[in-house]
Amino acid sequence: MEAVLGTSVVVFVIFTVVIVGGAAFMAGQAVAATWRPVWEVFFYCFLLGLADRFLIWGIFQGELLSLSGFVVDTAVLVAIALFAYRTTHVSKMVSQYPWLYERAGPWSYRRKTSPAGREPPEDA
Repeated sequence: MEAVLGTSVVVFVIFTVVIVGGAAFMAGQAVAATWRPVWEVFFYCFLLGLADRFLIWGIFQGELLSLSGFVVDTAVLVAIALFAYRTTHVSKMVSQYPWLYERAGPWSYRRKTSPAGREPPEDA
């Protein structure tokens, strides 16, 4: 497992998942809170993955040029950031447009229907 991660499992969990994962969570929230497109999450997580790999190499003597380690680190960071993006986006849509949308679950929303069962009018 250490050959794939480029570092020990303990360093991966504590540093990548908890510390850098917290930064990825905040990045996902920031992208959603400013109404930016979801592709920006991938860009920021790519940069966080580079920083993570460099800090693991600099602090914990991990492998700097471990492609598999970089891919795994970045994939975990993207998953965390996408989770934060989606939860924040749904919260914002439901709270800012309560007459149009209602929460359909923790990661989804739907258009509200009128009491007569009709959809609300579409805005142009």
